[in-house]
Amino acid sequence: MDETNLQTGLDDKAVQQRLDAGQHNLPLAPLTRSISQIIQQNTFTLFNFVNLALGALIVTTGSYKNLLFLGVAVVNTAIGTFQEIRAKRRIDHLSLIAAAKTTVLRNGQETSIDQESIVLGDLILLKRGDQIPVDGSVRATNGVEVDESPLTGEARPITKQVGDQLLSGSFILAGQVTMQATAVGENTFTSKLALEAKAEKTNSSQLLATINRIIRVLTYVLIPLGIALFAVSMWRRGVYNRAILTTSAAMIGMIPEGLVLLTNVALAVSARNLAARRVLVRALPAIEALARVDVIALDKTGTITSGKLKVSRALPADGVSEADLTQAAATVIYGLNDDNETALAIKGAYTQPSQQQPIATMPFSSARKWSGVTIADNQSYVVGAPEFIFAKPLPAPIQQEIKQAAETGIRVIAVAQVSGALQQPLTNPTFIGLIFITDEIRHNAIDTFSFFERQGVQLKVISGDNPVTVANIAKQAHLTGADAYFDMSTVTDATDFHDLVKQYNVFGRVTPDQKKSLISAYQDLDHTVAMTGDGVNDVLALRQSDCGIAMASGAEAASSIADFVLLDSNFDAMTGVLNEGRRVINNIERVSAMYLVKTMYSVMLAIIFLFMASDFPIVPINLTPVSAIAVAVPSFFLTLEPNFRRVTGQFMQKVMTVAAPAAIAVVIYTLVLTWLQAWLHMPFETTSTLVVLLIAAVSFNVLLFVSQPFNRNKIFMLSLVLVALFIVFFVINGVFSLVSLWSWYLMIFYVPLLISTLPVYFLLQEFLGKRVLARINWR
Repeated sequence: MDETNLQTGLDDKAVQQRLDAGQHNLPLAPLTRSISQIIQQNTFTLFNFVNLALGALIVTTGSYKNLLFLGVAVVNTAIGTFQEIRAKRRIDHLSLIAAAKTTVLRNGQETSIDQESIVLGDLILLKRGDQIPVDGSVRATNGVEVDESPLTGEARPITKQVGDQLLSGSFILAGQVTMQATAVGENTFTSKLALEAKAEKTNSSQLLATINRIIRVLTYVLIPLGIALFAVSMWRRGVYNRAILTTSAAMIGMIPEGLVLLTNVALAVSARNLAARRVLVRALPAIEALARVDVIALDKTGTITSGKLKVSRALPADGVSEADLTQAAATVIYGLNDDNETALAIKGAYTQPSQQQPIATMPFSSARKWSGVTIADNQSYVVGAPEFIFAKPLPAPIQQEIKQAAETGIRVIAVAQVSGALQQPLTNPTFIGLIFITDEIRHNAIDTFSFFERQGVQLKVISGDNPVTVANIAKQAHLTGADAYFDMSTVTDATDFHDLVKQYNVFGRVTPDQKKSLISAYQDLDHTVAMTGDGVNDVLALRQSDCGIAMASGAEAASSIADFVLLDSNFDAMTGVLNEGRRVINNIERVSAMYLVKTMYSVMLAIIFLFMASDFPIVPINLTPVSAIAVAVPSFFLTLEPNFRRVTGQFMQKVMTVAAPAAIAVVIYTLVLTWLQAWLHMPFETTSTLVVLLIAAVSFNVLLFVSQPFNRNKIFMLSLVLVALFIVFFVINGVFSLVSLWSWYLMIFYVPLLISTLPVYFLLQEFLGKRVLARINWR
């Protein structure tokens, strides 16, 4: 490929030719499914196919009103699809706002464009923190260092020279580079690896994994059990219509209709709610991860502090004038043309030197913690953390100045002169002076951190700054345990990170690799960890964490791999994010029990009635109104309720302790009524009505249990459910093939049984649920 002019870049004509030839980049992969995918994946499910097949079989019986369950399934699918499409549109709109721009050189001018507008041969200007959008080669650099760990897995800086290859998906650790695009679209390295030009974290959802495991089990059970039940019924009685209807009722009962849909919709709606708070969710399972978080690792700048730095004073060394000190610092900063917050503070305080032009540079990196330039006469200046520049301790008065500044939360930057070329470690640096930079505590940081601590979330500070400075800032923000700080520059190969995270709450002078190791140590101790950050030095830790949270104003590399992006770069928004995550997960957990009660008792009864002389005692139309009124409608209501308790996991354990006692209660009542049918020669329709009435009562008891604690809205909902069930059984019972219950003879049986359902359920729940099922490891 011809080299593009380094001074002008491509002109408009060349760009248009490449666009016409299809030599442009691909748009970023959308965060949401397409509308057609949403419709297809919500409609063409295994359970819907089973429902449709059962509907076709019911049609052959001529009992068309038993097809009502299909209407409920269609309405559930339609509502769920509509809600997910609404959520998709909100998230997609926010994604456009958050999409990173790329700076290219065209027509001799720097221009900001969307990544999909990059064409082959474009000159792309990248700086520290940027993610490389396409493959290319280095055309000009001031010592750029690249992290290719998203592609290779090796987290080490790689220095690139002119002519070296740059791969999309990696990101700039230090320096600046002008690269020429050599491959775009599907021809890039990441596209060939199916990484879609971004390094994605794998998000695992305990909730979805458990629900999918339930579905897999049902897939193996549902159809064989249904076929067996139908065959037994035909063999015993040979009545086709009853065999089809009772078998269909059993199979429909086994399907947790709406559970998977409700879970997906709840997560999508939660993402839409977060979008309204200016929080972009990149992966829906991350909402669950955040709900389970019990440790948040904070980067100091941008979370505890505002990140708006300014120079407070300069302290030259003995025999050095303040002008010489500030000129040396300005020479480095302007020579590198850095734009991080520290560099901007120094640029705001000091003007650019007119004569000192660098002939070589060493850009800042989080691992090195200093940067420098070489000027004429082979002299170099460096600025950075004092302990990383000077191997030997500075004079006692200087050390005292550094200590006092750190204790008041002031950042200290050392300036030094080095003879010869820059290398690491520095050779005999000469101390020139110190520059003191102040930051401010965010105005509502104290309230925000107090909220998290009240919620049982431990806050840890992991920063690259001086640990004393970081601890002082943490103390000003009233963080618990701020006095327990550790200097990570003293870590040796023998240091146990697990012991460190047990003893200390504040970590300073942390390198990117150490940040990742600290997060990993918390995870090894069974903590669910969220990491907040905005810089390239946070990328490894963000990827390691269970839940990565990035500030939109920070480095693109951080935003691109984070699970959440705070578009207003306001950490205070995390209070709402945590509550939203807890609300949706807690509510899904409790309504899941309502759906699985029906699944469990249907499976148990189907197996039992394979070996009994009686038919399965329900037909589809009997159960449809109960499922809709006592389960489906309340479940959608309950998923919207505030519920901010900490999520502790153990989904199956919680569900089973609620659902299993109810399912067993239904089985007991059904067997009792089946025995009464045989003893008293009750008609099948009468037995069906009494069984469904008892199922409705047990389902209402479960609803009472999961609705706690009660409030006015829930009491109103429960009252409506009770009224609706009364109307179904005592007013319009004929519509659902239920016999009239206005009979003293029947009341003798069902009134005592109805009264007994509440104590029976709570006794089973207390002894079976809490003392037996709760002790089983359901993983």
